[in-house]
Amino acid sequence: MRISLLFLIAFLILSCKENPKAGEDAGESLMAMDSDTLIYPGETHFKSLRQVTFGGDNAEAYWSFDDQQLIFQSNYSEWGLECDQMFVMGARERFEDHKPPMVSTGLGRTTCGYFLPDNEHVVYASTHLAGDPCPEVPLRVNGKYVWPVYDSFDIFAADLQGNITAQLTDSPGYDAEATVSPKGDKIVFTSDRSGDLELYTMNIDGSDVQQITDELGYDGGAFFSPDGSQIIFRASRPKTEAEIEEYKSLLAEGLVMPTNMELFICDANGDNLRQLTFLGNANWCPFFHPDGDRVLFASNYEAEGGFPFNLYMIGTDGTGLKRVTHGKTFDAFPVFSNDGKYLVFSSNRNNGGTRDTNLFIAEWQD
Repeated sequence: MRISLLFLIAFLILSCKENPKAGEDAGESLMAMDSDTLIYPGETHFKSLRQVTFGGDNAEAYWSFDDQQLIFQSNYSEWGLECDQMFVMGARERFEDHKPPMVSTGLGRTTCGYFLPDNEHVVYASTHLAGDPCPEVPLRVNGKYVWPVYDSFDIFAADLQGNITAQLTDSPGYDAEATVSPKGDKIVFTSDRSGDLELYTMNIDGSDVQQITDELGYDGGAFFSPDGSQIIFRASRPKTEAEIEEYKSLLAEGLVMPTNMELFICDANGDNLRQLTFLGNANWCPFFHPDGDRVLFASNYEAEGGFPFNLYMIGTDGTGLKRVTHGKTFDAFPVFSNDGKYLVFSSNRNNGGTRDTNLFIAEWQD
């Protein structure tokens, strides 16, 4: 639930995998079919921009450690899907007329795929052990938008042929939102095993689980800094008696309300926790800039009616807030390639007026 695009649609109303050849100029071929017409005025950090998917809800694309592949989730009905499943693509591919290879089971609902350091295995969360059908998606409670946190989610490792090679969590309750440290040694994830939605770390084989946050509220969508020393994440922090009661009541039903979240940062072991943004509304899906001193994230803090969401950048000291995208609907899930040359993100741009959310790869310039 780093966030399923199906949930985001409600919130907004508020194969032929081609691996590069040795010695090939990856930068040149990666953007061979770019289109500057996709770049809106003011988006000066995008040297060029290429659309990758062309239908459905496609989100949370994350690079392999060697930057040659990405894993993403999609619910595109023309690929025979009823809810999100995991797909892997080559960094040069686009899917206007064919389907990428699926690496999840095709059963239940999945979320939060991420590559492991060998570039041949991935982790993702899935509900398939609880049953084959897609679980229902509640969208409103008392007129308010909510996200489900399914207690049937567990985290699995799989190879690129879709074979599950390990189950990394088996505690009762929600375990999802796993991402891997650039150092290749740790996974950070969200779990409600303590009775609240907190962050945990574990080794990439699932051992040595450590709780690193313990304040009331939803802590999720966490990512390591480029050197693995820090973690950035989104969190809700109910304060008043009414807010606390509402949060606890929803969580007891397996739900959270995502309309008020800020960004927090801490050391990889949970020390030195501090709030990074104080913007109001929903600030989420943060990801470190390759320099480790800045963070990109999505926010609707400038919106009066819940949207648009745009990408913003802020220093890890809380200064230098800057808007990066200038869309009128939805831009989110920014993720830098490990070499810092490219940014993949999800957007409603160029969708012909539909609700489709597609993946785009930008050639980044500072």
